[in-house]
Amino acid sequence: MAGVPAARPTAAHFATADSLSAYWRFYWAVAAAQLTRWLPREPGRILDLSGPEFRGSSRAVAAGHDVVTLLPSVEMAPRRTLKLVNGHAPVQRDRPAGRLRPVVGDSTFLTSFASEVFDGVIADNRVLSQHLVTEASLAEIARVLRPGGRTLLCVDSVVLGMALLAEQDCWPELSYAPNADVLLVPWPDGTITRCFTAEQLGELLTDAGLELEWVKPRTVLSASTVEMVLGSDPRALNRLVEMELKAASSDDYVGVHLLASARKPG
Repeated sequence: MAGVPAARPTAAHFATADSLSAYWRFYWAVAAAQLTRWLPREPGRILDLSGPEFRGSSRAVAAGHDVVTLLPSVEMAPRRTLKLVNGHAPVQRDRPAGRLRPVVGDSTFLTSFASEVFDGVIADNRVLSQHLVTEASLAEIARVLRPGGRTLLCVDSVVLGMALLAEQDCWPELSYAPNADVLLVPWPDGTITRCFTAEQLGELLTDAGLELEWVKPRTVLSASTVEMVLGSDPRALNRLVEMELKAASSDDYVGVHLLASARKPG
């Protein structure tokens, strides 16, 4: 396991996103591009577990998919108008938009849904790192997927977990972090996150009965690089996103968040 790289976003940065507004604008632009590349070509039924802060549902609807978005309460249901993504309407393909259906429920145990009813499940925005028994969540995702269906998920990496431990002076825990079978890390706000290596994430997906397609870091460009480039040329966002998509195709798993895609056999 590599050490925490210099000049990357620290745990404090991720706890206070406002301090890195340019970086977060870049981060969510990369997330939108990654989701667009992942979405099935043919319209289908998608379950989004990523929470109301995630903007992927509107993009999937614009691409022609029927999306069920799982929310913790009725008050968090989105408006019917599509949200803007990076200041622009989500990119639409040459087909009618799908439908968005908010449903209130528990994203850990998907008891509201029958088995094998979704063509895709999106679990972005670190939602599975916040479900500490991730094995149970992945088993439920595998259950509701149709044979041949796919899931896209984003989790906290061990690199982020080590940064959090270091910033809190948890040095004994930090020494065991790279080799821990299960790494649970406290955040300064009192919450706990579960962090993964790429190998651990792949094993959990396999144990859930899914076939791993790929694992990659969500972002590898440093926050300082993004801030510097966008500070000198605010129009450079698209070029930065293209650079990131190419850089993240390597085998370098040092990003603070890991992105993975898996398929249900069939």
